[in-house]
Amino acid sequence: MELKDYREQIDKIDNELLRLFKDRMGISSHIAHYKKEHGLPALDAAREKEKLEAIEEKAGVELCSYANKLFSTIFELSRAFQESIII
Repeated sequence: MELKDYREQIDKIDNELLRLFKDRMGISSHIAHYKKEHGLPALDAAREKEKLEAIEEKAGVELCSYANKLFSTIFELSRAFQESIII
């Protein structure tokens, strides 16, 4: 396979990741509205910790720290988006 072919595969994956990110943020919006109505904070530290531990386990030894960074960033973005709605 050529470099161009690998890059095409990466581009397809990136497009799918973006679609999934947009879906996730849409659901985060619904969660934020729920939290706003019920007086809940955007951050649920216990849930984030639990999710990160499960993600690290699923990612495996070689990728666990990278998966942690990826999902920590996703959680941070989701939380910031929720906070913009809750305020």
